[in-house]
Amino acid sequence: MQSLASGRSFGPLPAQRSVARRADALRASVLGVPRRPGAYAKCGAQKISNDLAQELVQKAPATAMAGLVAFLMAATPNAAVAADTFAPPEGATTTTTFAERPAPQSLALGGASAGQQAPALRDEATAGLPEGNQWRYSEFINAVQSGKVERVRFSKDGTMLQLTAIDGRRATVVLPNDPELVDILARNGVDISVSEGEQQGNFAALLGNILFPLLAFGGLFFLFRRSQGGQGGGLGGGMGGGMGGPMDFAKSKSKFQEVPETGVTFADVAGCDGAKLELVEVVDFLKNPDKYTALGAKIPKGALLVGPPGTGKTLLAKAVAGEAGTPFFSCAASEFVELFVGVGASRVRDLFEKAKAKAPCIIFIDEIDAVGRQRGSGMGGGNDEREQTINQLLTEMDGFEGNTGVIVLAATNRPDVLDQALLRPGRFDRQVTVDRPDVQGRVSILKVHGRGKVLSKDVDLEKVARRTPGFTGADLQNLMNEAAILAARRGLQEISKDEIADALERIIAGPEKKGAVMSDKKKKLVAYHEAGHALVGALMPDYDPVTKISIVPRGAAGGLTFFAPSEERLESGLYSRTYFENQMAVALGGRIAEELIFGEDDITTGASGDFQQVTRTARLMVTQLGFSKALGQVAWSSGGGNAFLGQSMAQPADFSSQTADEIDQEVKSLVERAYRRAKDLIQSNIDILHKTAAVLLEKENIDGDEFQQIVLESQAQQYLKGDAPGVSIPYQ
Repeated sequence: MQSLASGRSFGPLPAQRSVARRADALRASVLGVPRRPGAYAKCGAQKISNDLAQELVQKAPATAMAGLVAFLMAATPNAAVAADTFAPPEGATTTTTFAERPAPQSLALGGASAGQQAPALRDEATAGLPEGNQWRYSEFINAVQSGKVERVRFSKDGTMLQLTAIDGRRATVVLPNDPELVDILARNGVDISVSEGEQQGNFAALLGNILFPLLAFGGLFFLFRRSQGGQGGGLGGGMGGGMGGPMDFAKSKSKFQEVPETGVTFADVAGCDGAKLELVEVVDFLKNPDKYTALGAKIPKGALLVGPPGTGKTLLAKAVAGEAGTPFFSCAASEFVELFVGVGASRVRDLFEKAKAKAPCIIFIDEIDAVGRQRGSGMGGGNDEREQTINQLLTEMDGFEGNTGVIVLAATNRPDVLDQALLRPGRFDRQVTVDRPDVQGRVSILKVHGRGKVLSKDVDLEKVARRTPGFTGADLQNLMNEAAILAARRGLQEISKDEIADALERIIAGPEKKGAVMSDKKKKLVAYHEAGHALVGALMPDYDPVTKISIVPRGAAGGLTFFAPSEERLESGLYSRTYFENQMAVALGGRIAEELIFGEDDITTGASGDFQQVTRTARLMVTQLGFSKALGQVAWSSGGGNAFLGQSMAQPADFSSQTADEIDQEVKSLVERAYRRAKDLIQSNIDILHKTAAVLLEKENIDGDEFQQIVLESQAQQYLKGDAPGVSIPYQ
């Protein structure tokens, strides 16, 4: 009998420990007995093979050959196995002799000759293993407990593992949180290891923790240098430019503009003649400083331009520099304030140093209220950076030597919030109000912005000016530009009055809704609603004339009635009690017309905006203007509004709840009185309402002259019939 040790060479076997586990698993599988962990731990590979072969031949001769061949194929997958080299040990009793079995041919892993039994033999040892390289956790546990898993390698994060089965296959398993897994693996003799590269991962993590802050700091430093030090684009490239130094962030940057010649003169500024006269002295001083110096006069160091947005404060400052022929330094006050405390003050110093070097010159600071607010005030408390900036500005203006030729002009629309130290003599001691232009001022502004535009002969700029009360210079510029765009869109060669009128309506009420679909009933309701507004406005004494009625939807409105406010009232700001009462009645005319024509059950929400306007007007009369006889001439609310912005802040009431109830009752009384006046007036002139609505349904738009003609004709017919010898105004 030839022993296994003296048999043919099978190539290099795996490690002793791996062979022992495979041999034990094969024995348990073939003989159907429990595994014996550690039984072959102290045996060499050759002894394990001999012992296993003898035991299998003695106890299970029919399957000994199959099991042993499968074991050797799994242990040495690259070696060819000759089945006929094995023979039963001496003394072994078998029921089936080797001579009775078919003589197997040479076997090799991965293929067999005809008649060989290798695949079937191998399946006996690996039966029940899942297919594929991704195993479920339950399949993995079953394979471990069946002794079919040789070793496992955990990932370093413990979320998955890679296994090696007894047949050499590898698979991965996603792991749940099972604290007993390691014990199960140890009990079944599975080799356990952790993924290599743990130290590399720790090193990479450590390297990342060091490199990330360095890279972040380097990036921030690069951006800081680029934005603060590289504005000039090269070495020595202009003011504050070039590569810059580490403290260049304190210097004025590209937003600070120096214009040697503005190219703007007083001829380019229209509609603010009063403001121009105030600044003539500044221009004359810059042109002829000796004339004032000889008499010992000192020109004001600064002038504050005060006015609502869009009135031309910046343009006026440029015109002063242009008329004097001096450099013009301009910046926004918000550019002084930065993240770092002290940067704003440093930039103020840098600005004035550059201005003194170019004297005589003009420094213009726009929106100075950004840094010039009252110190230590406000809801958020003080601001160290802003206060240091304003302190430095005050110091620089005080530090001017006599007649240095540096004039500081500043603009704001919030003069009420400025620090009083800015307004004292020796600083901004002269305030120039740049208000909205009057009619003649608007005509002049329209002529300026009409330059370069082809206007039709039917365009009357004076009529346009009368239709635009309260418009600023910026509004009028936008009006002419919108008219030019409309003319180009319509393919016209010139701008006509229609384009200007359409542009005006577009600015006031929004663009026309050309695709809006209105039913006949809704269109009729809108026509009577707008006719009610226009009728009450036309027949009320001392009220603004109607300029246009339209039922074309624009913006959020289904129709509009335009009135032309009185220039005298706009300029003086004086409004009578009668005017406010008439205004409330006009606003209620639309709802009253709906009630009279369609009934109270079919009124709509179209008057919601009118009710808000009426309520605001009535409360203003009672609480601020002293127009209530019941409450007397007492201002129950200060309003807190800004003269230029028209805004107010919420303030707690400084009166009792009983007074609040009386105010509410008086407001309601004023609204009810206005409602009765408007209703009686419409009922007395119902024919005018019907005719106006009919024309609106036919033409959609009625201008002021045509509407006035409708009113006069209807009144004449009533007079001839004797129904209404005169127009009476109830509750006047």
